[in-house]
Formats: sequence, C-alpha cells, structure tokens
Amino acid sequence: MTINFSAAANNNGLPIPHHPARIRIGQPANDNQMGAESREMLNAALRHFAEHGLAAAQQARRQAEDAFFAGDREAYRWWLGICRTLDSRMAAKLAAQNSSGQGVASQNP
Repeated sequence: MTINFSAAANNNGLPIPHHPARIRIGQPANDNQMGAESREMLNAALRHFAEHGLAAAQQARRQAEDAFFAGDREAYRWWLGICRTLDSRMAAKLAAQNSSGQGVASQNP
C-alpha cells in the first residue's frame, strides 16, 4: 500500500509577510566558561561514569562516605564533587547528613 502525502495549502487567507521575523539571539547556554577546577572535576566524573556506568553516582557517594568517616576532608570533598556532578540531589542529601552530624553509615541501601 502506498502512502500519498500532499502538503496543506495556505487557505486561511492570511498574507505571508514579505520580511522575515526578527529573532533576538541571546548568549548560548553552554558557553564553556568553566574554570580549570570545574573542568578537572567534570573530566574525573566522566571517567568515573565510564568505569561504573549508571551506578557511578552511588559509588562516588560510597567513596565520599568512606573518606568522611576516615577523616580525610580533601578526599571527601573530591568524591562529593564527583557525586554532585553525576547526581546533585544525592550529593545534597549526603552533604546535609554529614553537616548535621547524623552520619550516613546506617542509611546505606
């Protein structure tokens, strides 16, 4: 069975304007103006995602938890940043739990 297509004609009687509409073009949303530290974090998060797939954010959270309980603040901030890059809600929840002093060891799935 063949399908025939015929474009609709302009039968509404409205004239087509002779000049193109003026469109204001704003700044691009992704202007790549990130700093070296942000670029490094993004690259690390992408490498981590390539290694762990869809479980990458959860794995980064576990790494952050381990660093937090080991008292390694620098590693904790690094893994929290990777987790934040991959899943901002998960990272926000982790940071809130750690800043309130609750800890997260008993709340792991």
